[in-house]
Amino acid sequence: MEKEAKIFVYGSSNICASCVGSPSSKETEEWLRAAIGRKFPEQPFQVEYVDIFAPQEEAEMKRIAKMIVEEDYMYPVIVIDGRVIAEGNPRLKDIYAMMTDRGYQPA
Repeated sequence: MEKEAKIFVYGSSNICASCVGSPSSKETEEWLRAAIGRKFPEQPFQVEYVDIFAPQEEAEMKRIAKMIVEEDYMYPVIVIDGRVIAEGNPRLKDIYAMMTDRGYQPA
């Protein structure tokens, strides 16, 4: 395994205007944690929720949150290694592919 994956779910407690009917960003974070844990059991990873409207102390989080707001991304936005992997309703297939590329072994 390359290194432990740290997956950030950027979003807001307010549901994106374009995403009405979709799960909230926080629900997406919980869903991703459970789905990844089932697909890659007993392999370390982190899933962290970041509120795009809350002040961020870490420069990279602040930069990405600002980008999401200014460029009107549909959230939640899934970020791994500073790269946007998905926005709006994420596809597990894309996230699993990123995990596999990092050396994770699916169950």
